[in-house]
Amino acid sequence: MSPTGRSPSGNPSESATAPAPSAASCASGHAEVSVSPGDAVVQRLCVRPGAVVSLALEPRVDDKRWTAVQSSAPVFVLVSGWKVDADGTARASLRCAGTRGGTAEVTAKAKAPDVAGTARVAFTLQVDVVPYTTQG
Repeated sequence: MSPTGRSPSGNPSESATAPAPSAASCASGHAEVSVSPGDAVVQRLCVRPGAVVSLALEPRVDDKRWTAVQSSAPVFVLVSGWKVDADGTARASLRCAGTRGGTAEVTAKAKAPDVAGTARVAFTLQVDVVPYTTQG
């Protein structure tokens, strides 16, 4: 997804097998990702080191609720500020590594509130942290 809320290719059904975006298209500073029902369940985002991404997961249309967000590599992308609003929208802040480059999968889990069992991954954001090139 790009800061405009669309995937980098403009195709909302972009799959996890899509090639990594070019460094020129990486977001820096602050980016926003909003996920609505019907969007692809696996998306990719390219950011520069130090970027902060605001992730908003719109309320689900099934009986499940967002329960948690976690990063596969907190050294590259650290999840903080997790909350679920009264309307069911879940929000988290993703803080990307300050100098290092790498990749992390940020997964959001959901589950029905009255059903026993563990929550399952319902959305994955693959975050590529691409460092600036140094010349000289």
